[in-house]
Amino acid sequence: MCIPPPNVTGSLHIGHALTVAIQDALVRWHRMRGDQVLWVPGSDHAGIATQAVVEKQLWKERGVRRHELSREDFLREVWQWKEAKGGEICEQLRALGASLDWDRECFTMDAGSSTAVTEAFVRLYEAGLLYRNRQLVNWSCALRSAISDIEVESRPLPGRTELRLPGCPTPVSFGLLVSVAFPVDGEPDAEVVVGTTRPETLPGDVAVAVHPDDSRYTHLRGRQLRHPLTGQLLPLITDSAVQPHVGTGAVKVTPAHSPADAEMGARHGLSPRNVIAEDGTMTSLCGDWLQGLHRFVAREKIMSALRERGLFRGLQNHPMVLPICSRSGDVVEYLLKSQWSVRCREMGQRAAEAVESGALELSPSFHQKNWQHWFSHIGDWCVSRQLWWGHRIPAYLVVEEHAEGDGEDCWVVGRSEAEAREVAAELTGRPGAELVLERDPDVLDTWFSSALFPFSALGWPRETPDLACFYPLSLLETGSDLLLFWVGRMVMLGTQLTGQLPFSKVLLHPMVRDRQGRKMSKSLGNVLDPRDIIRGAGLQVLQEKLRGGNLDPAELAIAADAQKKDFPHGIPECGTDALRFTLCSHGVLGGDLHLSVSEVQSCRHFCNKIWNALRFILSVLGERFEPLPPAEELSPSSPMDTWILSRLALAARECERGFLARELSLVTHALHHFWRHDLCDVYLEAVKPLLWHSPRPPGPPQVLFLCADLGLRLLAPLMPFLAEELWQRLPPRPGCPSTPSVSVAPYPRARSLEHWRQPELERRFSQVQEAVRALRALRAMYQLTKARPRVLLQSSEPGEQDLFEAFLEPLGTLSHCGAVGLLPPGAAAPSGWAQSPLSDTVQVYMELQGLVEPQTLLSLLATRRHKLQKQLDGLVARTPPEGEAETQTQQKLYSLQSELSKLDGAASHLRQLMDESPAPGGSER
Repeated sequence: MCIPPPNVTGSLHIGHALTVAIQDALVRWHRMRGDQVLWVPGSDHAGIATQAVVEKQLWKERGVRRHELSREDFLREVWQWKEAKGGEICEQLRALGASLDWDRECFTMDAGSSTAVTEAFVRLYEAGLLYRNRQLVNWSCALRSAISDIEVESRPLPGRTELRLPGCPTPVSFGLLVSVAFPVDGEPDAEVVVGTTRPETLPGDVAVAVHPDDSRYTHLRGRQLRHPLTGQLLPLITDSAVQPHVGTGAVKVTPAHSPADAEMGARHGLSPRNVIAEDGTMTSLCGDWLQGLHRFVAREKIMSALRERGLFRGLQNHPMVLPICSRSGDVVEYLLKSQWSVRCREMGQRAAEAVESGALELSPSFHQKNWQHWFSHIGDWCVSRQLWWGHRIPAYLVVEEHAEGDGEDCWVVGRSEAEAREVAAELTGRPGAELVLERDPDVLDTWFSSALFPFSALGWPRETPDLACFYPLSLLETGSDLLLFWVGRMVMLGTQLTGQLPFSKVLLHPMVRDRQGRKMSKSLGNVLDPRDIIRGAGLQVLQEKLRGGNLDPAELAIAADAQKKDFPHGIPECGTDALRFTLCSHGVLGGDLHLSVSEVQSCRHFCNKIWNALRFILSVLGERFEPLPPAEELSPSSPMDTWILSRLALAARECERGFLARELSLVTHALHHFWRHDLCDVYLEAVKPLLWHSPRPPGPPQVLFLCADLGLRLLAPLMPFLAEELWQRLPPRPGCPSTPSVSVAPYPRARSLEHWRQPELERRFSQVQEAVRALRALRAMYQLTKARPRVLLQSSEPGEQDLFEAFLEPLGTLSHCGAVGLLPPGAAAPSGWAQSPLSDTVQVYMELQGLVEPQTLLSLLATRRHKLQKQLDGLVARTPPEGEAETQTQQKLYSLQSELSKLDGAASHLRQLMDESPAPGGSER
């Protein structure tokens, strides 16, 4: 497996920790089963994010902008930053216990990855799947680079909304529809009114379009309109893409700044007019009065000009979706750029077929629908990025040469400049030494190298690795869109370049949100560093981390305030094992994971429970204890020993089922139930009297050793640190080869323990446990804190008596009662004993005579009854809160009524006890 390479820019968050916890648990499980396992670590160079971080640092520390340095000097600064800061992710992975093959650590900008990226680009170009053309791209003016679709956030606006944008001096209003009049040429009083949410693009308009069936404009067909700013003549065209029922039914056409308009312009042969520059200012085509202005400053100037000329026709709220650059927070522009693109349709079809045929399995399976939909609508992939940090495109412009026949620039591609020069010489017919080559200054989209990561990490193209591996993958913060974007590209490139899939199975876990259901966001102050949960962190430390980030002052204030509310006392130390176990306890097949630190802290208490149980077991075993080999051949000597070994075998079966299904919540549930309930709460408590008895029976110590040994091995993939520490303390098994670590000890297999399974005995013992619960409830009701009352069980079915007879001693021990006996069927109930039904045929009786003070207890019961009656009356009278189900209310009512009924029964019994005999003085025995 390859770890999904996290961005080198920062630190891992809890979403990454979930990915690591799942992957490491699976890796450790396979390793303990004897499989050969390779898990490759690595990180992604994160072109846009890393360059932005270093640029901010240069400006903050030295007041230097990137363009004031040479490209080589800037890249030197980035590498220095990477060496100083990039190791944080590896430190976090080690803290999480990730058992990665650190000798194979990869970085998407190292030599091996660079070779793979260049090779892939050349092969795709030679296969006709890479081409260069002029097209509209998603452009971030703040970054001065094209960005991918996945980096565009579609933000819905209900109407007028003010936003602060990078580089703009004042807030900008969006969600407004501006109506503008285009005068009809030759008709002084005629005009066509169009609506636009982007008045700053008016200088780029080359036409106005209406629907061909719109009768309102039939008389104007073939006429020309005057541009409201320049007075230039624009054609009025008809196009079926126009929606006549929206606004006035007339739209302005700006092919250089709108994808829809670009398609319309191509259909009508309209030339695009680029009026917004790469830095977000207006170009010279707009005229001196606008040139150089920020586009949103120019917007206001254009609005004023329209009013002055009498062509402004109104302003109204208009719900819309605004494209925002997720990297910079700036509004995305659509600009015409000459870029390199990958043809995806054919490769995408193969990726879709891989899932249809079952060659590639997506788990959970509901992701398959999104996968097929995405590949059926896939477009070409623009891979050019206007950055300095990244894999520079291995393409070269042959200066002063043009492609044959079309006058376009002549470009060649090569693994090196020398190879590109040979290609250029053959293409132009001129000696290579005479040609001048200029390498494309752009770099490749970071997703290009990330998509190659499973291949480059395992040696491609130097060798073709066997990539039929299992590859769990995080949905990260953008849900299935990111899945499709990233995994889809890995599958496309893998099948094209190597002829094989990069993996056969993809496991997708849910997104991790905070306890309020919010996405983890730095600006919300709810992003958690896994190390802060592992080691604990005071509020002051958390606040200092916020201040050391890249939030602007306004965001910092909001985040700091939210952090104080969420963690007023900081984060308590929880440990790695508790964090991993908590994360894995949430089902992969479910919805988003809502994580709270209190949940992890609760798991820390579970870890303490295991620790204390092992301390007790080791103290019982003593220094001279010798386990009996082999473990699987142990025959239990008592019903309790038989029961706990049956439960251990069941836990092993459930763990195996969970790992095979890759549903780790099944594993955590089975382990939690076995350790906390079966072993600690039941078996240990039941056998304690036997363990301190002299002579001590030989069975329980051997059983305890088995539970500790196999239980820790079952636990090891999820809690590696705790399992290792405790397993090393267990006495060695004589005659067996020593195993250096629990991480390579054999994982218990369900088949080898199946002979311990006793489902019928477990069913019988579950009825014993019902009796224990009933007796504990009676003790609590009659407040018998120290007394050990005698107990009788009675069944109207003679066969049921035998069920309890084998467990009479454990029943008394677990219920904190005295001697337990059986009352023959049909015998009269003992006088002065409390009674509780277990079923229609079974009753339990508990001695009270001489153990309680009826008068005092009646007073306490009356007080409790008054409180419960008040709660019941309030529940009946109130209107249920919105969202509360009727069944919830009924459950609360039933619970209160049941408790009241029990109190009334106890009070009646106490009064009967008072009538039968005088109070004994309240002494307990």
